[in-house]
Amino acid sequence: MRADGTAPGRPAPGGPEPGDVLRDCARDVLEIAEGIRAVSERTATTLTAPELAATTRRHPRTGLAGCRALLRALTAAPGLGAPAGTGPRGTMARALGLAGRARGAENLAALAGLTSLRLRVTAVLADHPELARTPGMRLLNRAIAADRDQHAVRALRALLRDRTAQRALSGLAPLISELLAVHALLDGPPDHGSTPEGGAEAADLTDQRRRIVATEGSLLGFLRNIEALATDGRILVQNVRGPDGVVRYVVQAPGAAPGRPRDDAPQDLVGAWRDLCATDSPYTRSLVHALAAHGIPRGAELALIGHGEGGNAVLNLAQDEDFCRTYRVTHAIAVGAPSGDRKPADPRTWIATVANQYDLVAAPDGHRTRPAPGPGRYHVEYAGPTREFPLCHRLREYIEHLRTLLPEARADLDEALAPYRGPVVRTQAYRLTNHAHPPAGHPFLTLATAPVRTTVGPVDVPVRYYDSAAAHLCFPVDPSAARSLLPDADWLTPSRLGPRALAVLSVHEHRCTTIGPYTEIALSVLVDDLWRPRPYDAVTDLLRPVDLRRTGRYVLSLGVTTEAARVVAREVWGQPVFTMRAEADLTCREIRARSEDLGLVVEGRLGPGVRCPDADRALYGRRGSGTVRTLVRAHGGLRLHPGAGVRVRLDTAAAEPLAGQLRRLGIDGARPLFVLACPQFMAHRGGGAELAR
Repeated sequence: MRADGTAPGRPAPGGPEPGDVLRDCARDVLEIAEGIRAVSERTATTLTAPELAATTRRHPRTGLAGCRALLRALTAAPGLGAPAGTGPRGTMARALGLAGRARGAENLAALAGLTSLRLRVTAVLADHPELARTPGMRLLNRAIAADRDQHAVRALRALLRDRTAQRALSGLAPLISELLAVHALLDGPPDHGSTPEGGAEAADLTDQRRRIVATEGSLLGFLRNIEALATDGRILVQNVRGPDGVVRYVVQAPGAAPGRPRDDAPQDLVGAWRDLCATDSPYTRSLVHALAAHGIPRGAELALIGHGEGGNAVLNLAQDEDFCRTYRVTHAIAVGAPSGDRKPADPRTWIATVANQYDLVAAPDGHRTRPAPGPGRYHVEYAGPTREFPLCHRLREYIEHLRTLLPEARADLDEALAPYRGPVVRTQAYRLTNHAHPPAGHPFLTLATAPVRTTVGPVDVPVRYYDSAAAHLCFPVDPSAARSLLPDADWLTPSRLGPRALAVLSVHEHRCTTIGPYTEIALSVLVDDLWRPRPYDAVTDLLRPVDLRRTGRYVLSLGVTTEAARVVAREVWGQPVFTMRAEADLTCREIRARSEDLGLVVEGRLGPGVRCPDADRALYGRRGSGTVRTLVRAHGGLRLHPGAGVRVRLDTAAAEPLAGQLRRLGIDGARPLFVLACPQFMAHRGGGAELAR
């Protein structure tokens, strides 16, 4: 206890918050790292300068001594380290870097940048501990927590070059500026010479979505439109006839949906940051293409409304002089986006921003910059009821807060939008594209889809999984116990492998899917052909493509962590599903999964494994009196491990919904016979085909 009565490690009354202190320290260390990089670059430039080569030829003794001193400063273990380089001198920089690493040296600027990143990560987690559970933060912590700084730098360099990992890292809004700075220290500054590409194609709305889209102009109506379309990467342009009879245009731009694929977004970390801050990004260029395709006449009045990344895009367009010469931008409204001191190209443009002070996307560098007060500027900042991120960034939360907590702000914004309060005479959606990159998951996930109606809206089937991890724990169980858990039908029998049946406890961590990120825990039993069961069909089926297999796995229980996943599993795939809270980490040898709601813990270390074919499978469920068959196709590095190091444990006496089935099968406290594990894979799951059985 300190003299002021506060506990050590806690801020003194009236003192700065620990997170602010750590962020200030991180900023100072990063400035030092950039200074070291500048000295290293000047040293390398001097070493490769033609003047030094000429002097060395004239005075070999002193010239060679000087070259050795410069080379030692760049490549010796206690030295500066070679600078990260791109462009014409990048080859020399890379050669110096390899020479330094061969002698045990590492870039001193990169080591200082690593320290800065560690400080910033600690600061973010002090304010938002819930981020520790996100896949991006887990990957980052694993890279920077190596025993030696040199190993951490190399792991971080590999992580920042991994395209798939960058999708997860780009979701760490408060760390993106630090990650980009460290990325520049590791690999040199990004190349901004290329022009970002973008495009837009007209897209039809389903009947269900057309019923959701607002038919009268209003702030909440426009925001609800954005919420309805934010899940499939589209924007909306509406023609609104105002009270004066003039037709005006409203552009509605969604932000990035965490855990969902985005074909219009850049697929690297630098591109993600450029989308966030730069005035010329694939998103803004795609918006321009959409407006041109919509046929908006030159000089027409235009209102731009966006959320998150879309809010950045509309503010960027309001700063674009060429765009504002083409159209008369009357309003630009950004919700949940960094505002800063942005000045529109047209001084008549009215700029409004709405931000929850706990929303990290609205303050990506850890400090919120308030826009300068003045005419034509309107800023709302408030403290929402929850601090948890990304919940506080969701547009649905902002809509509810504007409706209930901020009625005055809503009234002010609606009053400003008075020229756009009228009937909607035309609605057109546009799908944004980025032609510089192939679609996410190409070519495996490039396939035709069709919308299927559900109670949460239309869902495109097949459901695509762009970034997932899985562990399938396989247990030999008593066939009579397995049969007792199956529906009461004579033709549904467990497959036998010798005297035993096979039960599979599957844990999935879906980090990016078309129905959003979620975790699932499923218990299934291998079953015979529903019509003509044959001995050992389950073994011979492994040699057949999944669509020709007669056997499959009947899903006894399925737990998922989101409502959207629950509805799809029940209404599309006919599986007995429930929602739960669960966490899983399946990306390394130590696998862990825990659900307090189920009282279930899966943990252990995977032993040596061998590569095996992808885990394509047929899953069975029930809908009414019929059986539903669903095919799942996967693509990834599946490996077969012995199950001796993994254990399943139940910490509850409850019998339902899953614990009782595990106990009846004798799985509580048991070790699996083998584990099929894959830390990263893609998959697509088709619609359920109903069988007359």
